[in-house]
Amino acid sequence: MNTLDVSQQKQEGKVTKRIEDQTAKVPSLTYMGLAVGSMIASAVCMATGRRQLAQFIGQWVPSLLIIGVYNKLVKAENELLEGQARVQRTI
Repeated sequence: MNTLDVSQQKQEGKVTKRIEDQTAKVPSLTYMGLAVGSMIASAVCMATGRRQLAQFIGQWVPSLLIIGVYNKLVKAENELLEGQARVQRTI
């Protein structure tokens, strides 16, 4: 592995950590609410005859749900790592 690869990994790690820190502040239920809201908005648009807009809004749902799952995983990982650090400090 050359120095460029190492510096890219360090930079990616910093950027990823900053994003995870910010998204961890958002409750996981928020993403579920946004997804359900998008489904409702899409259904309303479809019912009013705006088919293209309904399809556009409907495509947000899977992305929002995936972001919510990622957010939940990051929170679970952080809690696990904090728990392990506490156990090691007590030993």
